[in-house]
Amino acid sequence: MNFYRLLFTSAFLLVGCNSIYVKPNTIDPTQTFYADRGGYSMRKSIKQKMEERGYDVVVGSAKESKEWTDADGDSEIDTYHVPTKARYVVKVKERRERIAPIWCAFNGFWWWNFNISIADQITGEELMTWRGRGCQNSSLRKFEDILDEMEIKQNERNN
Repeated sequence: MNFYRLLFTSAFLLVGCNSIYVKPNTIDPTQTFYADRGGYSMRKSIKQKMEERGYDVVVGSAKESKEWTDADGDSEIDTYHVPTKARYVVKVKERRERIAPIWCAFNGFWWWNFNISIADQITGEELMTWRGRGCQNSSLRKFEDILDEMEIKQNERNN
């Protein structure tokens, strides 16, 4: 009986790990996407996943850099110029990833805690927000599912 209670409680807690808002059929994958430079492993993985899908992902040009130290030991803030050709802005705010060898053993080993948003530069609309936690591989699969839902299909773009 205790095993089933533990299993149910674990499943219930995992359901609450993600809060996602998506506007379906709103991004044109042939347009340019701007994403911030650097970051921990999730930010880089998101950019790589988008490039693998054929998206044009740019990081802009540096405008200014300020030195300072925060509680995490990060030591500078950079500001960047978002290229005018960028239709969409992808923001990934992540906490330092944790290795989770037991929980995520067959799912990428890294435990991510993050916020992601995609906004349209022309309309000013926020098209997707995602506050989540999860193992590396399952989070990337979920991100791909979200992009599948958000993409305007080729035949719809031509109409």
